Amino acid sequence: MTTTLAPDSPPLPYPALHEEVLPGGGHRSFILRRGRLLRLTDIEGGANVSMLLFNAFEKTERLNLPDSLKCQHTARLTRGHCLYSDMGRVLAAITADTTGWSDSLGGVLNADEVRAKYGDGPYQRLRNACHRNGTDNLLVELGKWGMGLEDLLMVLNLFSRVSVDAAGGMHFVPGNSKPGDHIELYAPMDTLVVMTALQHPMDPSPDYAPKPVRLSWMQADPAIAEHCRTSRPENVRGFINTENLYL
Repeated sequence: MTTTLAPDSPPLPYPALHEEVLPGGGHRSFILRRGRLLRLTDIEGGANVSMLLFNAFEKTERLNLPDSLKCQHTARLTRGHCLYSDMGRVLAAITADTTGWSDSLGGVLNADEVRAKYGDGPYQRLRNACHRNGTDNLLVELGKWGMGLEDLLMVLNLFSRVSVDAAGGMHFVPGNSKPGDHIELYAPMDTLVVMTALQHPMDPSPDYAPKPVRLSWMQADPAIAEHCRTSRPENVRGFINTENLYL
């Protein structure tokens, strides 16, 4: 198949099984099968993807961002880090990240917050360019898997950086992601991925202009995540705990 990449994006590490574009404002959910690699590529620059992760076959097990940060002794998530469930298993490993930072603090906006920030943007007037919000987009996808508002918990914002100053103030860092930047997630277990491509809640731009991302699925050698497994002793144990699920 022909692979269309964003400007300056390096070749995929494995042949693509499937590719598609998630449009700005769009939402998507799917099971990232054990042993698969997902690349998300920022096509235009300035993308943000808000993401939830679950055990695909026991959805009460889901992403735990405080544990992911705490057990890896970090305040930011990037290449070499793992995304942990509340059962201490690795839902995904970040095997590549050209942005250097994904935000675990900012969450998503609801309809009232989007209206207050960007003005009224109804479907009746704007059609497919209408103003969407992260809460509703994620709820639509969660509903496809028998879940609801009680399952909309911890959201990871890929491609976005929020820094914290000495006084504890949080600041959005514009321009963290450039055209062609990409993040790759390796799944050591069957992981349900729920996502939406909308601007970060703290993005200071007054214009509603969410950016598209390209999604590329690959079958990967487990060795691609070895640097994630060995980056911390905690991650060695996390991978063992994950592998024990398949004994």
